[in-house]
Amino acid sequence: MIRPAAKAALVALALSTTALSPLIGAGSAQAQTKPAPAAAGVAVPPIVYKERTLPNGLKVYASRDVSTPNVTVQVWYGVGSKDDPEGRSGFAHLFEHLMFKSTRNMPNEFFDRLTEDVGGFNNASTYDDFTNYYEVVPANHLQRLLWAESERLGSLVIDDAVFKSERDVVKEELRQRVLANPYGRFFALNITKASFADHPYKRPGIGSIEELDAATVDDVRAFHQAYYRPDNAALIVVGNFDEAQLNAWVDQYFGPLKAPATPIKQVTTVEPARTGSKVVTTYGPNVPLPAVAMTWLAPAAADPDVPALAVLDAILSAGKSSRLYDSLVYDQKIAQQIFSSAPDNAQPGLFYVGAIMAGGKTVEQGEASLSAQVAKLRTAPPTIAELAEAKAGLLADAVRGRETIDGRAFAIGYALRTEGDAQRANTDLAALQAVTAADVQRVAAKYLADDRKVTIRYLPESARPAGAKDPFEGPKPTPSVTYSGPVTALAPAAERVAPPAPGAAVSPVLPSPVEKTLANGLRVIVAKSSDLPLITADLTVRGGSGADPAGLAGVSSLTAELLTEGTKTRTATQVAAATEALGANLEAGSGWEATSLTLSVIADKAAQGLAIMADVAQNPTFKADELERVKTETLDGLSVGFQQPGSVAGFVVPTVIYAGSGYGHVAGGTPGSLPKIQRDALVKTHATNWRPDNAILVLTGDLTPEQGFALAEKAFGGWAKPAGPPPAPVKGPTGYAARNVIVDLPGTGQAAVVVTKPAILRADPRYYAGLVTNGVLGGGYSSRLNQEIRIKRGLSYGASSSLTPRAAIGGFSASVQTKNESAAQVVGLIKDELTRLAAEPTSASELAARKSVLVGGFGRDLGTSGGLADILGNLAIYGVPLNEIQAYTSKVEAVSAADVQAFSKTVLDPAQTSLIVVGDAKAMGEGVKTAVPAALQIPIDQLDLDSPTLRKGN
Repeated sequence: MIRPAAKAALVALALSTTALSPLIGAGSAQAQTKPAPAAAGVAVPPIVYKERTLPNGLKVYASRDVSTPNVTVQVWYGVGSKDDPEGRSGFAHLFEHLMFKSTRNMPNEFFDRLTEDVGGFNNASTYDDFTNYYEVVPANHLQRLLWAESERLGSLVIDDAVFKSERDVVKEELRQRVLANPYGRFFALNITKASFADHPYKRPGIGSIEELDAATVDDVRAFHQAYYRPDNAALIVVGNFDEAQLNAWVDQYFGPLKAPATPIKQVTTVEPARTGSKVVTTYGPNVPLPAVAMTWLAPAAADPDVPALAVLDAILSAGKSSRLYDSLVYDQKIAQQIFSSAPDNAQPGLFYVGAIMAGGKTVEQGEASLSAQVAKLRTAPPTIAELAEAKAGLLADAVRGRETIDGRAFAIGYALRTEGDAQRANTDLAALQAVTAADVQRVAAKYLADDRKVTIRYLPESARPAGAKDPFEGPKPTPSVTYSGPVTALAPAAERVAPPAPGAAVSPVLPSPVEKTLANGLRVIVAKSSDLPLITADLTVRGGSGADPAGLAGVSSLTAELLTEGTKTRTATQVAAATEALGANLEAGSGWEATSLTLSVIADKAAQGLAIMADVAQNPTFKADELERVKTETLDGLSVGFQQPGSVAGFVVPTVIYAGSGYGHVAGGTPGSLPKIQRDALVKTHATNWRPDNAILVLTGDLTPEQGFALAEKAFGGWAKPAGPPPAPVKGPTGYAARNVIVDLPGTGQAAVVVTKPAILRADPRYYAGLVTNGVLGGGYSSRLNQEIRIKRGLSYGASSSLTPRAAIGGFSASVQTKNESAAQVVGLIKDELTRLAAEPTSASELAARKSVLVGGFGRDLGTSGGLADILGNLAIYGVPLNEIQAYTSKVEAVSAADVQAFSKTVLDPAQTSLIVVGDAKAMGEGVKTAVPAALQIPIDQLDLDSPTLRKGN
């Protein structure tokens, strides 16, 4: 489960799901079809749906889309973390986890059998004002999911054993997202605690260890009875279904549920108006760079001023041409990261701005610059160009959000639960388009006054003055409730009602890519993905971090990043402004063997977007001052990464498993290598790799092959092919010796455990056997690692593995974060599962389920323009025929249990793995040294990522 923090977009608590389609409904339902008028050059197709309300109060929203073979079923409950009982912060989120356990007719984990095991997925999230549960499954499983959701609503089993197990999982989630993240406390705890005086929005949605430990099963049962009721729920179905049949099933499964006679509990606390400003100073461990946030009280999401505040938010922080980025990051170079957030709560919440400072800069500098930028918007309206750019970005994001069926359902549910009206998902777009520059200035002056500002400073623990206390009160002892209501138990197996049988399968319509090679050697691939007015252009060149010069780790990564930081005719800010004015996203990134430049743009702006993309690809200037700025930002980012156990483990892996080759370094660069990199290295890398006969351009979205080829010819046809052949591929490592590493990161809230080794190449005939094997071991919620480590023992928020076959290198890693004290145990559990995988054949049912996960995920990726572009680009870069799209399912299905066992024995031998553990050595104890024998033990301040030994002085 994911607990997004709507109030803290930068912390690792965030979730974003959004999407679109035509519709269907029932009964006397009214079709909701008002289109949003076009403005800012971006037209957003409305979400067309029907709604009705059952006699028991359940709201039902249905939107039909016959172009997809899938359906999403979502239930949105009007209960969130603001409704947590006093002294039980984190309770709504804890309860979210319990909803995935047993009901009267479904034993624990059965819900995953109905979703993940048939090629779908399930998840949930807890916000301040609501909790939502959502699934995507093949459309023929719709009836089964409706039955299952009605079971969860009407007959959930809440027993002491499951309650305690899931509470342990939530505590690990808290440690991972908050305590092991250098800025987790800042975003998830401190900002809201400092900003609200009375309203329960001040309490952390993720909770606290103390309050979670204080909870009892009676508390949970009482919470369920109070809020999980049909008149507090909304059922949203989007996808391929028959309208009349859907209505009948909804009536059959949800109609009999009774709404309690007691009214739903409501939060009636009103946050008092601020009468002055204040500064709150907070501290945290492992904080490499200070941070600051400024908050103001803001209206509820349904307020007419919120669209103007959303545009104001975008002007401040959306993209590299935003005011905060341009001022604090680009011009003054005092911030490593900036952020702002418009209000999005059902009750009056916050507007805030903030920054994580750059190395050597102070929070006072940040406060002065943030305040100055807010003041400018109070005293003068934004420019017409800024206003148009902000609107274009917001509207284009709405289009991207409507690309998937679950995204469309999410937009309906979010509008309903935060604004009280599902139709606001469409009408809010018109309200955004109507915002004027005067509106932006007006709301800035109305809400963002200096004398109503709370400033939250976040400093390293070492800066705390002697005797200074935490500014916030700790948890107060709160007695548990005594629950005397009905208690549901799992029925005996012989008495359980079986789920309905699946219906007839809906066959997917697979994309049919078409390709041609331009006269200059550029290979162009075009494939239509949907009718949504969105296009993805992905330009990939061969050559990546594996070709970094010796001692200069990060050259390829910096070359990619500097592509968008200025061309012969555009400065970095002009590139950003031109792109963002189209509502487009343009990003570059380097991998080990290839580098990509990717554009996401509204279809009728594709030619303009591709012109910018072509300029960036062909004419970067790599200005020395831009290089120095980006190097400094990267080094600041590394200082943050060095305080996160998972990041440190990731830094160590390539040196361990690819030692002695061009791949045995940190791809993004190191504190030792980055200062050495000069402009000429980037110019040489670009000249070597960025040439049309070494590149592949993939165009996907709402376009025909003819349109795609014409766009490619116009943008890239004049790209001259240099004399001489393209560069030869970098060769992979010739040998490997397992070695173990323990890195001591004092004060970190968790340990990261990685079990890793080299693995197969993409051309290996065992490729599909490898995919399935990895799927059984660590691919998905019901994989073996997650079953053993999270589900059975509550030792982690999640355990997974990955197989990464490439052209010259392949890798395997199993990764887990756990409390420091459990690190040794987790190492043993991973190695035990690797041993078992090779020792005994996988059962037919498990094999079928894991194959379904792969096939379902592949199909969903094909359904988005970005996902399809990624798949086609990867096939092309590795020399795989494009018709592999059509062959994927059959090749996965052809893998046998014997293939999985053989792959495990020959490729995933645990005796050949390297072990990497990063955590607080004192808290991990002596046991970790036994679990990781003969390990090189390195204090974090002695870790040298440029040395083959990984240790300074060796």
